[in-house]
Amino acid sequence: MELPTEDELAEIVGHEFPGGIYTVAHWENFLLTECTGAELLPDGMVHPAVLFHMPILGAQTSIAEMFALGKAISDFSIGIESYDWEMFSPIREEVAYKVTGKITEASRLHDTKPLQDRIQFVFEIHDKETLVSRCTVTWRYRRGPR
Repeated sequence: MELPTEDELAEIVGHEFPGGIYTVAHWENFLLTECTGAELLPDGMVHPAVLFHMPILGAQTSIAEMFALGKAISDFSIGIESYDWEMFSPIREEVAYKVTGKITEASRLHDTKPLQDRIQFVFEIHDKETLVSRCTVTWRYRRGPR
């Protein structure tokens, strides 16, 4: 895949994913909690590790699409800068949440070797009335060998 120009990077800022509805089933929360070695949380609260996949799937996108939007040169050229999870209220099992997502930043980092681009995605999870969680995912797209 070709290296995007700085203008092409600027053009993806504001890109919105289709968005959708995501409901965490009890079995999903059970398996997720089990694989972290934790105990189920009370009152149907979902383990916070759900924020690794719920925002992406709920916004009707995929890791592959996020790679493609940034023109990743390979599956191994992505570096994680940060996953910032803000939780304003618990996510609960069997509740339908509205999920939105968009690209909020995209820029070239000229002071890195190899050259890197930094792309930030923001996903929001809402219940019927309020913002429940905001997930800010920032990746670095390496443009050459390490």
